[in-house]
Amino acid sequence: MPRKPVTTREDVVEGAFQLIRSEGMEALTARNLARRLGCSTQPVMYHFPELSALWEAAYLHADRYHTEYLFAGRDLMQIGLRYIRFAAEEPNLFRFLFQSGRFAGISLRDMIDAPEAAELMRVVAAQTGLAPGEAAAFFEPLYAAVHGYASLIANNAMRFDTASIEMSLRSIALGLLREGGHHDEAVQEE
Repeated sequence: MPRKPVTTREDVVEGAFQLIRSEGMEALTARNLARRLGCSTQPVMYHFPELSALWEAAYLHADRYHTEYLFAGRDLMQIGLRYIRFAAEEPNLFRFLFQSGRFAGISLRDMIDAPEAAELMRVVAAQTGLAPGEAAAFFEPLYAAVHGYASLIANNAMRFDTASIEMSLRSIALGLLREGGHHDEAVQEE
């Protein structure tokens, strides 16, 4: 009777996530992961004969972690600031999620219209009072600014300064609401 694997599929995925988190996506190899797990490469290859499947599983795990992190914020401004803070606190995961080429060939609007963004679009619509299509149009340039800040911070080109970034995002959001002829209570100081 063959011996039951001691290293589970979940162990391998969690190990890949932690390896990327600490050393970056470039470090994800079967040999590095096996070393981290304290096993041979056999269990890694048993569960993931193709490294691309392991990358996908690690990506989904990182994406769930990122989504939970974001939605710990209670309003749109907090979610945006948490997105940027994530880049500061977890630069390797941020680069893995958003700078690994996964979104090559799709537009920003495609990302916003994706089913995975539906909950965020509900938050935007509820907080701004905009209809769903208007909420997406409002959110697109705002997201570009938030992602730009996060990218600069994740790549050590800028430090995270909550107060100045919040002021900038608030100004952008107010301008977008005014440009669209909408009320601006959604982004006023509380």
